[in-house]
Amino acid sequence: MIIKKFVGKTEEEATKAARESLGEGAVVLNAKPIKNKGLFGLFSKPKVEVTAAIEEADDGNVSNTRPVRLPPKDENAGKLKDIIPEERPGRLDIKVGGENDMPRSTTASQYEKAIDEKLESIHSLIEKQMKKDAKEILDEEDFEVEKDPDSEMFTFMKLIYNTLIDNEVDEKYADELLDEVENHRAKKFSMDYLLSSIYQKLVLKFGEVELMSKADNGKAKAVFFIGPTGVGKTTTIAKLASLKCVNEKARVALFTTDTYRVKAAEQLKTYADILQIPFRIIYSLDDLNAAIEEFSGYDYVMVDTAGHSPNNNEQMEAQRQFIEAAESKLSVETYLVLSITTKYRDLINIADTYARQLKYRIVFTKLDETGAFGNMLNLRLRVDAPMSYVTDGQNVPDDIEEFNAQKIVRILLGGSSADEV
Repeated sequence: MIIKKFVGKTEEEATKAARESLGEGAVVLNAKPIKNKGLFGLFSKPKVEVTAAIEEADDGNVSNTRPVRLPPKDENAGKLKDIIPEERPGRLDIKVGGENDMPRSTTASQYEKAIDEKLESIHSLIEKQMKKDAKEILDEEDFEVEKDPDSEMFTFMKLIYNTLIDNEVDEKYADELLDEVENHRAKKFSMDYLLSSIYQKLVLKFGEVELMSKADNGKAKAVFFIGPTGVGKTTTIAKLASLKCVNEKARVALFTTDTYRVKAAEQLKTYADILQIPFRIIYSLDDLNAAIEEFSGYDYVMVDTAGHSPNNNEQMEAQRQFIEAAESKLSVETYLVLSITTKYRDLINIADTYARQLKYRIVFTKLDETGAFGNMLNLRLRVDAPMSYVTDGQNVPDDIEEFNAQKIVRILLGGSSADEV
C-alpha cells in the first residue's frame, strides 16, 4: 500500500492532487486542517491536508526508491510488564523491525497515525531550528556541503547533522550518512522524502536483531553474559530468566562464575528462589562440566560472569575457557552487556577487546539514565555485532525489551524523547 499526504487550499483541491498522483483508485483516509509550522513558510500555506492511499503490487520491504512507512507506535510494546500470566498468557507478542512486521490487520487509521509520527519528527526538527540563528548555522565551517544561505534543503541537512551529533553519533558516521543522501539533496527531493530516506538508512544500519532462542538439538542452550563491572549483568539475567520462565514456560537454570563478589551470587540466588529455578556457583571448569551435565535437559543455562576490565588478561582468559568448555557440550550464545552511559572511547576498548576472542550479541543497559543514544549506532557500526536487548531501569522483570531500531532512530533524529524507548 502507498500512503501519501497532499495539501491544498480546500479539501477538494487536495483530493484532486491525490488522485492525480496516485490514480483514480486512491482512497481518502483522512482530511484535516493543518496548523502553520513556520520556517521559510514550508508548512504555512496549505490549509487542508488529505491522507490518501492506494494498493500497490509490491508492498514488501523498505527500499531505496520510496520513503519508509513507520509502524504504528505502541507505548507499551515490548515491555515485560505486559506478560503477567493472568493478563498475557502464552508467548510474548512483541512486534519489532521493519514494515514487514506490521500485522496484516493494521487499519487505515493506524497507517494514518504512522504517517503522523513520521511527520512529527520533521516538525520537531523544524521547531528546534526556529529557535536557532540560521546565519550562525550556515556560517559554521565543519560541514562539508556547499553553503547556500537561501537553500532550505541545506539548512535542513545541517539540522539533521547537528541533531545526530547532539545525540552523540560519531562525526564519522554522521558524515557518511549525509554523503549517502547527498544525491537526494541535489535532485531537490522534498524534506519529507529526505528524512524518510535518512530514517530508512539508519534503521538498516542497525541490521537484524538477534534474540535468545532454544537450541535445535533438544539440549540446553548455554547463555553467557559478559562485560565490565557495574553495567547490570546480574539484573539483566534475572529479567531474561523471568521472561523465559513466565512467558515461554521454559526450564531455566542459573549459574554464576562470579566468585569475587559474594553479593552478586546472593542476588542471583534470590532471583532463582523467586522463580523457583536451580542455581549453582561455578568455581572451576570441573564445576561447570558437572552442572552442564546435570541440567543438559533444560532449555536454558544462563551464566553470570565476573565483571572486569578488558585489560585484565588473566580474567579474560579464564572467561574464555569457561565459554569454550560449554561449547564442547552445548550450543552457546554470548551477550556483551554494556551501559549506554559509558564513554564511547571506553566502549570501543571493551567491544574491540572482547571481539578479538568471542562472537557476541550486544545488550545495552541504563537507557533511563541518558537521553543520547548515539553510542548504540556507533558501536553497531564499529564491531558489527548484532543488537539484542535493552534495559531501562532496575525493575525485574519489567524494565527490559527487545532492541527496536525504529524507536532509537526516531530519537536520534530528534523525533521523540528517551522515555518512549
